[in-house]
Amino acid sequence: MTVGVGGGCWAQADSGEVAGAGGRADVAGEREAQFLSTMEAAQVGIFVLQDHLFRYANPFLLDLFGYAKEDFIDKLGPLDLVSSEQHALLVKRMNERCAGEPGMRYELAAIRKNGSTFPITILGSPSTFNGKPASVGTVVDISAQKMAEMKIRELADFDALTGLPNRRLLRDRVMQLLATAEREESAVTLMFLDLDHFKRVNDSLGHSVGDELLCAVSERLANTVRRIDTLARLGGDEFIFALPGIQAAAAAEVARRLLVACSVPFSVAGHELTVTPSIGISIHPQDGKDIETLLKNADVAMYKAKEQGRNTFQFYASEMNKATLDRLMMESNLRRALKQQEFVLHYQPLVSLRSGLIIGVEALIRWQHSDLGLIMPDQFIQVAEDTGLINPIGDWVLNEACRQAQSWIDSGLPPMVMAVNVSPVQFRQLGFVDAVAGALAASGLEAGLLELEVTEGTVMHDADINLGTLSALHRMGVELSVDDFGTGYSSLSYLKRFPVSKLKIDRSFVRDLEVDSDDRAIASTIVSMGRNLRLTVLAEGVETAEQLALLRNMDCDMAQGYYFSRPLEAADIAELLRTQPFLNPE
Repeated sequence: MTVGVGGGCWAQADSGEVAGAGGRADVAGEREAQFLSTMEAAQVGIFVLQDHLFRYANPFLLDLFGYAKEDFIDKLGPLDLVSSEQHALLVKRMNERCAGEPGMRYELAAIRKNGSTFPITILGSPSTFNGKPASVGTVVDISAQKMAEMKIRELADFDALTGLPNRRLLRDRVMQLLATAEREESAVTLMFLDLDHFKRVNDSLGHSVGDELLCAVSERLANTVRRIDTLARLGGDEFIFALPGIQAAAAAEVARRLLVACSVPFSVAGHELTVTPSIGISIHPQDGKDIETLLKNADVAMYKAKEQGRNTFQFYASEMNKATLDRLMMESNLRRALKQQEFVLHYQPLVSLRSGLIIGVEALIRWQHSDLGLIMPDQFIQVAEDTGLINPIGDWVLNEACRQAQSWIDSGLPPMVMAVNVSPVQFRQLGFVDAVAGALAASGLEAGLLELEVTEGTVMHDADINLGTLSALHRMGVELSVDDFGTGYSSLSYLKRFPVSKLKIDRSFVRDLEVDSDDRAIASTIVSMGRNLRLTVLAEGVETAEQLALLRNMDCDMAQGYYFSRPLEAADIAELLRTQPFLNPE
């Protein structure tokens, strides 16, 4: 008897008349008994099917599906034993067998009475039953065969130790990713990760501990990347990541997460072990268009990482490992700094030139880096603006500056202006006016004591739109000033319309005030224009007594700069406010 998978009528037998359960025998009694005993003893499922119902099923088939004879014969059909997705195929096969067409072996997922599923093969053949078209056939449980096939595939495609894809499966997947990337003009990143000094673990603790550590590392690495990414083990302590749709910036962030993941000690065989990785990165298409080239270049980059002291990552392209890599790391560190509250504010006095009284301060952000110390804003603000991090950073500055101003007032110091720089990106974000209102409400600071400084270029970009934002802030009571005045392209007609109260002469016109007649002319013109427009004029970057004297002669209203004070911490500024050391003698 042939066993296999065939048509939709589950059947296989010699053509001719078959006696069914309860049916009348059309052959001699001895032949019928012989036939039935053979069917009953068979170790494959045998059935007779007519009108899509089982008319006979041998004990093996009933046991296979978990049914009693009385619940099965004349009550159930093949459609009751498979999922609805397979019904169309089954109906087609059953109709073909009943029409007299021979069957072919085929495979289905069957459902037992208890709901469990298992794979089967079927081979059907047309026949007759009680004088009407029917089909007979066999069913074979191929679960063991499937398990064996799966095991063979695992041995062929997966690493025996970690269960990760091996080199063969990695190659197949990467080739598919590269084909998709070529079609969609997208990127694919390959990372080559090698564990630093892993040989020491094997040599000191034995290979069994080393193997256990490799399994722990592979599990942690797999939990660090996305489901769509492939993590493979090449052998030894070498791992490969294939990351579709990942460009340089995102690749650097993934590499950083992998470094962080490995920094937590592993508990293995009673030992606390720490291993660090060195990671090399190559990106399709610029670093290669095939897997061999990308792997080779990622390997080269990984050895660069080892040369850099290990426990780091390097891109294959050398030009990315200086400015670009520094920029990517800056973005990553900025995110950490924001989360860990590493930013601080320093304050620089704003001095009235008529009286010498400190009548305000400008809040200036600094980054208190845990390793590098105090970092000035010119080293990170541009990256913050490019990445959108300037918005949460700017919101923090607003809230902290308002809080500090109110804190000074609460301590008994006289109210004074708190000036805060606003970046173009921050100024144009939706909800900026609400963010300002929220900072004032949270601190309790009077709106008139907050002065927002926006650059000339910021207010002139989409001037009509920005006029609405400026007007909303003005109605709130917030003071507004134009920073870096004279460096942009202000239209005087717009300047007249803007609800600003102060112009700040850019430091570039103050620096050479004593020796450059053009700078003196520009500064004097700005002071005169401000006076005629009833605006306060403040000079930035005042560093010498000569500069100060010239500005006073021009009748400039205010100044700030190192001549008076460098930006100071809040406690030191409070002392200046109490002593007022710059007052002019009567």
